[in-house]
Amino acid sequence: MAAFHEILFPLDIALGSAGGPERRTEIVALASGREERNARWAHSRRRYDAGYGVKTLAALSEVIAFFEERRGMLHGFRWRDRLDHSSAAPGMDVSALDQTIGVGDGETVTFQLAKTYGGAFAPYSRPIAKPVADSVRVAVYGVERHSGFAADPATGLVTFAEPPPPGDAVTAGFLFDVPVRFDTDYLEVDLSAFAAGAIPKIPLIEIRT
Repeated sequence: MAAFHEILFPLDIALGSAGGPERRTEIVALASGREERNARWAHSRRRYDAGYGVKTLAALSEVIAFFEERRGMLHGFRWRDRLDHSSAAPGMDVSALDQTIGVGDGETVTFQLAKTYGGAFAPYSRPIAKPVADSVRVAVYGVERHSGFAADPATGLVTFAEPPPPGDAVTAGFLFDVPVRFDTDYLEVDLSAFAAGAIPKIPLIEIRT
């Protein structure tokens, strides 16, 4: 990914932030009163406001320094979503069986990490490009592998030394971050308002890989 810094936004500030996934849906109203709905995006895009996590002047100064080092919107960075940063169900530990990322064909050695949402009607598979280093666990046909593979924390690609056998499910468990950038080149800081309890606006937006 061009212009990306493999550094995590200050975690204590991120954990107090607000935000979530955004979809782009086009709705066309017909003359009959019915409507047609079309998804403009295949994948959701997450937006956050880090301002809700800034509670002290020290935290505000830390964000400004981080913003300057990223040159505003220029360089991307890692963001930890406190609600959604694990392949496992909430409250559960990561397991090598958490998510199916592919099926062996006897030739393919590289698989993209992914997380599936839903399942009964229209499950959504979200590519995961920024796993946390050393958190990835992998299994083939239900048996965890402790060697013979490598997981790239910069791309989310899992590469095996030997291709998994045909028909064998490849599964993985992992922690992950969201690749984001600042969604502004201007941070407005009003110290008098901040002292009075106002929340500074620090918008972030997911970078699609």
